[in-house]
Order: sequence, then structure tokens, then C-alpha cells
Amino acid sequence: MFKKRHEKKNHTSRLSRRGLGRSGVLPQALRSANHQVQMAENDIVAAILANGGQAEMAEILAALELGRGARKGLHETLLNLASQKVLRLRGDDLYEVREPRDFSQGVLSVNPRGFGFVTLDPPPARNQPSDVFIANRNLGEALHGDRVLIQVSPSRDGRLEGRVLKVLNRGIEKVVGIYKSGTPTGMVTPEDERFPFGILVPREKTLGANDGEAVVARITEYRHLGGTNCLGEIVEVLGDPDSLRVQTEIVIRKFQLPHRFSPEVETQVAKISDAVEVGDGRLDLRLVPHITIDGETARDFDDAVAIERLKDGFRLYVSIADVSHYVPAGSPLDAEAYQRGTSVYFPTAVVPMLPERLSNDLCSLVPNQDRYAFSAILDFDRQGRPQGKRFAKSVIRSCYRMTYNLVRQIVIDQDQAVRDQYPALLDSLSEMERLARLLLGERMGRGSIGFELPEAFVEVGPDDTVQDIARRERNFAHQIIEEFMLAANEAVAHALDDHHLKGGLYRIHETPDPVKVGEFSQFAKGMGLAIPDEGTGTPAWFGRVLDLAKGSPQEYIVNNLLLRTMKQARYSPDNVGHFGLAASHYCHFTSPIRRYPDLMVHRALAAWLAGGAKPTKKALPRKADDEPSAEAVAGDFLSGRERVAVDAEREMVDRLKVRYMEDKIGESFAAIVSGVTSFGLFVELIDSFVSGGVALTDLTDDYYHLDERNHRLIGKRSNRIYQIGSLVRVTLTSVEKYRRRINFVIEAKGR
Repeated sequence: MFKKRHEKKNHTSRLSRRGLGRSGVLPQALRSANHQVQMAENDIVAAILANGGQAEMAEILAALELGRGARKGLHETLLNLASQKVLRLRGDDLYEVREPRDFSQGVLSVNPRGFGFVTLDPPPARNQPSDVFIANRNLGEALHGDRVLIQVSPSRDGRLEGRVLKVLNRGIEKVVGIYKSGTPTGMVTPEDERFPFGILVPREKTLGANDGEAVVARITEYRHLGGTNCLGEIVEVLGDPDSLRVQTEIVIRKFQLPHRFSPEVETQVAKISDAVEVGDGRLDLRLVPHITIDGETARDFDDAVAIERLKDGFRLYVSIADVSHYVPAGSPLDAEAYQRGTSVYFPTAVVPMLPERLSNDLCSLVPNQDRYAFSAILDFDRQGRPQGKRFAKSVIRSCYRMTYNLVRQIVIDQDQAVRDQYPALLDSLSEMERLARLLLGERMGRGSIGFELPEAFVEVGPDDTVQDIARRERNFAHQIIEEFMLAANEAVAHALDDHHLKGGLYRIHETPDPVKVGEFSQFAKGMGLAIPDEGTGTPAWFGRVLDLAKGSPQEYIVNNLLLRTMKQARYSPDNVGHFGLAASHYCHFTSPIRRYPDLMVHRALAAWLAGGAKPTKKALPRKADDEPSAEAVAGDFLSGRERVAVDAEREMVDRLKVRYMEDKIGESFAAIVSGVTSFGLFVELIDSFVSGGVALTDLTDDYYHLDERNHRLIGKRSNRIYQIGSLVRVTLTSVEKYRRRINFVIEAKGR
């Protein structure tokens, strides 16, 4: 940021307070080459815009930290900008940006192919594009992740196109890459293709890194000496990039995931008492036979369930670890949990939201241990319709740690040998299955969309290699827990709304864009699906489409494509319902060990139960008169943290998939076409969900052209068609491990 040279003058400090960073090239730009003059002009326009669109000569000089000796050169540049009709002169010394609406700012996202998009901030008016295309020639010195000022204008095809005027804030300081030694400087090549430059590192600043090791480099000088590379230093040596452990560390650094707890947090956690007492305001539910149902490899158990058969229906207990008891609002631990937002799960490791003493011990509902919980006690009639609800802070004592497979063997398979091992659970599990089926029927009956998106299960062996990638098994035991958690989340959301509770967040899912739904409908009909025309875009319509594809090889693709037509679910203090669940009220209450929004909901509910006091907001950003509420700020921030976690988890799995496939060159696989582009096809292997590409140049049996409207390639002579959903047989030809690309060719017999 610029330092203010004339603090005593209001007109100069006003510009400086707006935070325009000095590029360091302006004085030289005023007396040298065209490129530098252009940079000077950009700085000047940025300074005037930061001052509200108008500024006097003295204000501009002070904001850019120029002495009076630069006045003549600055005056000439201002006149030049006026002649270009970028500025207009009002009076003798007031310069004004002619069309301030043509200038915007936002965060730049660069594509590996060189162009970029700027996501505008604040967002534009409704139905206006939220991002602006930036051609490679118009990026200037901006890098991926930078906050930039851009000049916007319509291009020939009518879409918005921009030119970067100034980098307002650098988005990156540290980059993960591979080190190559050299004399007198080595080079770190960023692992992320969106950073098309190297980082020159003097030998004395390498931390002893060896050739080929993965490292973290800090950039100390952007675009060193005006070239394409930057200057920096190595601040961390990660090790051999072929190690899965190191690959995990690379992803953690790349996505800037907080992964070390501060000494203040460690001290706070060390002082937490492990005593559990039934005190005032706590309901003693230790005699209610709760059980946990999770995967075989689960380490933290944040939800336990129990059921009672009533005369007229069922009573369901959904008891969730009371994280709020251990995490006071505004404490160092709370601030750390908020910044993380969510736990991040990799096949190789977990980056937890809370320290292990909480997530795997005090807040984990392990069997035969008293644990603080927050219980939702829900009554249903014999048809599974809600009849009543109450909530209480509680103490529970889980009886059994069950797994999905065990529950399946007992309830679905009726495996007598397994049933004989758990006689005390047979009646409860039978009632749970019955209630879950009723809840599922009620939910689907109101129009909830039943997406079936199987996940890839990655098995990592003790030798630090990927042993297998297969479809993760899902059975009705998963559905039992899912239905109970959904019921609890809806009940709590109704309570938040009914009692106007503040401090919590809803989980909202807005109505899809009709244009995207229409595009999907047209495309799906091209695949041969008899898509209904009535009720297009309603939850019920989505459900009918999924039913049409159910059981077919195209089911997974249809589910994925249909999901892409929808908006992303997010957190908000304003309840607009949840489209995908066809629910008028929904929130996240059931996983406070791994999601901060759940903790916020717990606090809001607890404050109401304790007498209606508003929950504290110490952990959230303070609200000024012209700013959104603290809850709205938190909702946006935590939604963003969730997206980062999802992207990181997806990339880690992709890295493991590449390593799994590298020794399978020449092998044949059943696949389905998942994407069509002008340069080829994307395919996904049916058994392992591994994705790869088929280059257009490798389709040698014909000349194929792209039918862009219908998302397909058509052979000129044979009229052979490849479109999304086409089943093919492919052979693996190569694996580009460090670029995470898997290349196939289509076998002749698969055509």
C-alpha cells in the first residue's frame, strides 16, 4: 500500500486511505517507454476512481507519492488521457473519469490456456454477467488470484470483455512447485498451470532443497527485472513429489488450507476438562439406548440415534455432539474453527476443523462413555408425518458403535449369524428401518430430488501407493442415517424460523436457472430420454428425469449433468427454502465437529432454550451501518470455505487416480463419454470413475466435426456420432502424471 506523504492535508489523505498500492514504475513511466507510460496511465485512472471518480493534481501526486518535480510529466499524461476521452477536465485542475461505470474490480481467475475471468465485486445487477473475460494480451502484470481494477467494454460478439488496468492486491505470496537447482540461481516451477512463470531462487535461499523436490516458495519480487519470471525464496521443503504424503501436503498448500493450530489454541484445548456431569439445563438421556452408525474407517462420531415405538407412532432421538460446550464464542479455538469453516477429508489424511482432542475424543460419541450432546427429540405418526419436536442440551451414553455394513447385514440381509451377535438391537434397528422408509416416502412424495451420485473409494496401501479405486458401496443403512439427519435439520430450521432466532444460518438451495434447465432438457432428448415437457424445472420434474435414467449406463452422467443445472447450495441468514429437498426450511445442525455453520445453529438454539437471549456474535465480523449483517458475512465466508474444501478434496482424488493408472498403459476399459469439445472427447471409466481424454487427432477412422448445439462429434463419411452418454471401449495410451492428464484412444470394436 502507498504511504501517505502529506498526512496533514485532507485532500491527500483521502486518496491514500482508499488503499491503492503503488506499482513502483510510475516515475520511470513518465519519462520512458510506451509500456511504462501505459502503466502510468493505469495508475492515474485507478487513483482517480479510488477518490470517487474525481481528483485534483495535488491529490494525484500525493496518492502516487510523487514529488513536485513530477508535476510536468503528470500534467502531460493527464492531458493525453483527456484527449483519449478517458478523462475530462473540469475547471482548471479537477480531473474526472468520463465513464466510471466502465471500470470495475474483482478477483482474477486465470485459465491454464492463458486467458482469464474477473469475478466482479460487488456483484452486478440481476441478470447481468457476474464475470468479465480477459484476453491474454489484456492481463498486463496480473496473476491468478489477484484483485484487479479493469476497464470493461463490450466485444464484437456482445459479451463483456475487460483489460486489467492495475493490480490492487496480490492474491498469492506463496507458491507450491518443483525445484530445479542452478548456478547462481535455481528455479521453482509452479505446480499450478495457472501460474505461467518461474520463481528464481538464489542458492543461499533454497533451504537445502534437492533437485526435483516439491517446495513452497515465497515471491519477493513480481516480474523480476521486467521479465516473465519472479524472484523468491524457498520457505518449506515438502519432499519427493511421488510420495502420496507429499502430494497431500502440496494440495494443502495449494488451497491454502489452515493445517496447524496456533499455540493459543493448543493451550486452550489442553485446559479443557474431560469431566461430564448432568448439571442444570441438561437432560439425562443416558438410559436411552443410543447407537452410532458410521463407516468402518470413521474416527469421529458426531451423531447418535435412538428410537422408541409410541402408541400412535415413533419417537426419534437425534443426539449431536455438543461442540458449543467446549468452544466458547470469541475464543482462539472458535476463531480458528471459523477461519477453517469445515474439515477437509482426503483419502490419505484429514485437515480437521477442531483439534483431535475434541474431534476424536471429547466430542466423539464413542460407546460406553458419557458425552455432552444436543438432542432433537422428534415425534412422528404411523405414516412418518411430524407430530411434535423438542430440543435439549443433554448427556448421553452410546451403547454400540455400529457400521453401515453391520446394519445392512442385520436389517436388509437378515444374516442370522450377525443378528445373533446383537440381540439387544434387533427391535430398535427394525423400527429405525421402518421409520426411515416412511420418511423417505414422505420426502420423495413432496418432490425431493433423489440424486444417486456414487463416489469413488480410494484404497491407499501401507506402502504409500494407491491399491484400488472402486465404487463406494451404498446401502439402506446409509439411508437410515441420512433420513434421520434430514429430519433433525428440518425440525431445527423450523424452530429457527418459528422463534425468529438470530445468529444461525439456513442451508438454502435456490431455484435453478430456467435457461440451464431448458438446455439440459434439449440435450437429454438428444440422448434419447423421453423428457416430460410439463412441469419443467420443478423438483418433481427433476425426479421424473432421474427415474427415466435409473438403472441405465447413462444414469451417472444424467445425474451429474442435471446437478450442474442447479445453483450451489449455500449458507444464509435468510430462509428461502431448499429446492433440491423440496423443503421449506432446512439448516445444518448435525455435524458441528466438522462444519462451523452447525456450531452457529447450536448456539442460536441454545440461547433460545436458555431464556431467549440472543447468541453472542463475538466470532463474527462486526457490522457497520452500511454493511451486511454479521450472519450474512459469515454465510458468504463459510459457503466459500466449503467450496474450497470440495475443490481440494476433488483435486486430491484426481492426483491419486493418475497415480493409480500410471502402470495400466495398454489396458482396456469400459467407459462412457462425459464431455464433447472441439479438441476431442472426455470419457469416464464405468467401474472406477477415472476420467480422461480422447484427442480428436486420435479419432483416425474419419474426419469428425463438432455439432456444438447438440454436444456431439459427427463423422463426415460414416456419420458416426459420439455424444455425452455414448458407451465406448477405450485403451489407456499415456499418463501425464504431473499435469494430471490421462489419455485414451477408442477401440475399434467400441465404435
